[in-house]
Amino acid sequence: MQNVIDEIVAIYAEHGEKTYGEGISQTEHAVQCAQLAVLAQQPPEMVTAALLHDIGHLIDEVHPQHGNFKHDKAGADYLQDLFPPAVTEPIRLHAQAKRYLCTMEQGYLETLSEASRYSLKYQGGLMTDEELDAFEDEPFFTESLQLRYWDDQGKDPELAAIPFNQFKDQMAKAMFRRILQ
Repeated sequence: MQNVIDEIVAIYAEHGEKTYGEGISQTEHAVQCAQLAVLAQQPPEMVTAALLHDIGHLIDEVHPQHGNFKHDKAGADYLQDLFPPAVTEPIRLHAQAKRYLCTMEQGYLETLSEASRYSLKYQGGLMTDEELDAFEDEPFFTESLQLRYWDDQGKDPELAAIPFNQFKDQMAKAMFRRILQ
């Protein structure tokens, strides 16, 4: 278990300084989102989902077989044998949650950063009625929406960086729960 966590930490240490049009690094974004989950008193699975939700952007160079075209799916696929669905499914659904919120929540689209608005069109744009119904039926629908809100909020260049290592215990607890399933 510790080796896997160390590998994840190494991925962020080696590739997490990349930015993606938000004015902060991938690592800063990850830890800000995870800290928002901690402040919301979420269980280790949601803290871990918040921390690792964009790992799909980073694993392309480390694990090219996972690809990076759809970072949400790539990240969830990479993590699915390591963590329970309570971690991987919100990750898999967080880009769809953006599409859902843009369709259903008046004014949400206007709150998105320029980079998030840009990526929306590549993620499918607004949802159709059929897509809305199917998304609402997803078992981790609510969790994916919460993760999406943290994703939007965790882009503040003014926040002090929290060390990624601070979340190793949360990852270990979430991973342990996968083993118990």
